[in-house]
Amino acid sequence: MCGIAGLFLKNEALHADLGRLTALMLHEMCDRGPDSAGFAVYGGGDGRAKLVLLSKTGETDFPALATRMGAALGAAADIGTLRDHAVLRTDAEGRAARAWIIENAPDVTVLSLGTSIEVFKGVGDPDRVAADFGLAGRGGTHAIAHTRMATESAITTTGSHPFSTGADTCLVHNGSLSNHNNLREVLAAQGERFQTENDSEVAAAYLAHRMGEGDTLDEALRGALRDLDGFYTFAIGTKDGFAVLRDPIACKPAVIAETDDWVAMASEFRAIAPLPGVETARIWEPEPARIYSWSHAA
Repeated sequence: MCGIAGLFLKNEALHADLGRLTALMLHEMCDRGPDSAGFAVYGGGDGRAKLVLLSKTGETDFPALATRMGAALGAAADIGTLRDHAVLRTDAEGRAARAWIIENAPDVTVLSLGTSIEVFKGVGDPDRVAADFGLAGRGGTHAIAHTRMATESAITTTGSHPFSTGADTCLVHNGSLSNHNNLREVLAAQGERFQTENDSEVAAAYLAHRMGEGDTLDEALRGALRDLDGFYTFAIGTKDGFAVLRDPIACKPAVIAETDDWVAMASEFRAIAPLPGVETARIWEPEPARIYSWSHAA
């Protein structure tokens, strides 16, 4: 079933409250996906590549990994840990760092890379996952979150959303893709690296690949309507923006609300109801196969 929540803040005065508001939205989606949860927060950075790593064993020596990677790539790297996650910052090029870790650290999954994005996720009660990784205390410009009910695969942290394969780009998904195995092979042949069997990772890689080839987000999503077969509601984050897309049938639920201060999207309105000023919001159900997007870029 799964639950999606996304929040894009237009009012800079609310940036410090991004995590707290996102946590309120995530809470309302708990019973749509009690197995696991995750979130992506977009905020400031120091300009270096930033990668969020997950230890699949819970025993990874992250400082030693950072030292090895830095030496291999000839670039400074430092790392901080949080439970079974770590945030690695490096002067190396982000995609090169991601590729090196995937190749040389089989006990690690790279959850995100970029200069702004941080992705955290875990198994169990979504409220506890949010608390474990301090969601309520995080500031930023926009965020997306997901609660998962694993109907087609095992309940694992690596199988939880969001998924990210490209710089500052991530995706959460409610639904199912029918052609993801073939598309995975096509994308792998073009250089995309996959770490799970989840169909949502394929959708994330598709968008990252198209944007890496020069597409705008809207152009990549128009391609997705042509090339992704299945039923889905997507919420997508990029460094500067946020987008929502439903497939042409649109059987998965979604609602969008917008005020002068924010745009919010969720699987159900109850996730949007706690937001400040919601009583003045314009509220609508996104139309099938129509791209909705917002950006902080000038």
